[in-house]
Amino acid sequence: SMWTAKEDGKPLKDEDVLHQLPVGTTATFYFRDLGSQISWRTVFLTECIGPLFIYLMFYFRVPFIYAPKYDFTTSKHWVVHLACLCHSFHYVKRILETLFVHRFCQGTMPLRNIFKNCLYYWCFAVWMAYYINHPLYTPPYYGEQQVKTALGIFVFCQLGSFSIHITLRNLKPPGSKTKKIPYPTKNPFTWIFALVSCPNYTYEVGSWLGFTVMTQCVPVAFFTIVGFIQMTMWAKGKHRSYLREFKEYPTLRSPILPFVL
Repeated sequence: SMWTAKEDGKPLKDEDVLHQLPVGTTATFYFRDLGSQISWRTVFLTECIGPLFIYLMFYFRVPFIYAPKYDFTTSKHWVVHLACLCHSFHYVKRILETLFVHRFCQGTMPLRNIFKNCLYYWCFAVWMAYYINHPLYTPPYYGEQQVKTALGIFVFCQLGSFSIHITLRNLKPPGSKTKKIPYPTKNPFTWIFALVSCPNYTYEVGSWLGFTVMTQCVPVAFFTIVGFIQMTMWAKGKHRSYLREFKEYPTLRSPILPFVL
């Protein structure tokens, strides 16, 4: 449920004080039932645990996925094992960050979102894992050099993503509701804050770009493009809210890609 001061207005925050709201001596407040709610943490964990186990089922070639003669066999290509390692690392990292790093401003979200989000992540995991772990999968065109370059991009972006999440966590002490502008720290991975409002999304897209080049797999490329479109929308929204909340917000910053987008 939520309260608003106008019929179609913004929801009131828990910490809002009545006499500080932009209303007259008499005011009408509107109550809206948002239906069943679920914690953000639960949604994030369910989103990530699914792809982790789904991918491993395809990697170990459990029965009924491929032809019976391939049950519990392993690929002869080392890039397939590396891809499994990278995919698993990404989702284990996200699970650990959800448990120990992220601080969620909003406590809950509508229950229906968990089905929508899980459908997105889980179905893509099935699509990607089926092709990468398929017995007929062929390694990337440029071989070892392509895989190693892509691995470098992936690892760099994973470290960058973790650095940004730690910086954002440090910006919000426990229980604090005050919002601050994130700035670069001594950590070089955070220097991108000088040019981008949401570098966590920039690094996330970079990670999947690396994974796409590493596996040279169409479903992964599609997942990267769809993710980039979605994250661009989120980044633009966050960028707009920064500009609205802070008059001194750095003018050089773009939402997700420096100088471009």
